[in-house]
Amino acid sequence: MSKNALTKVREVLPSMFDDFFKPWNERFDGNNGFSRALTVPAVNITEEKDCYKAELAVPGMEKDDFRIDVDDSTLTISAEKEEKKEEKEKKYTRKEYSYSSFSRSFTLPQEVKKDGIEAKYSNGILIVTLPKKDEAKNRESKTIKVS
Repeated sequence: MSKNALTKVREVLPSMFDDFFKPWNERFDGNNGFSRALTVPAVNITEEKDCYKAELAVPGMEKDDFRIDVDDSTLTISAEKEEKKEEKEKKYTRKEYSYSSFSRSFTLPQEVKKDGIEAKYSNGILIVTLPKKDEAKNRESKTIKVS
């Protein structure tokens, strides 16, 4: 199918089909068939009285796959995973290889106690706990009444 014909087909199809065809379109996006989707894990950041928590959904990793760096006021969480699998049967050999990686950076609030940062990986979720400095823990919140 020519590129012009494909454009006409896309104009006719409802937009709800765009997501259905997206993986196919990303693979053949005009870069000689070479394209790859970048996967970045979802993250939830919450604030508690004593700390902030960043939770990243990263199933299929091992705790040794992660690297967490603090440089000045930037927290960088990255991971690399490489898998190789080889099966040999009587008449064939099958080799599979996969590599995945990501890197996310966050600006730390000034009240984070950098030397107390901890990380735990369990059930596909990486939880990074960022404790607050003592003076930040004792801040009181105040509600302002609108008159």
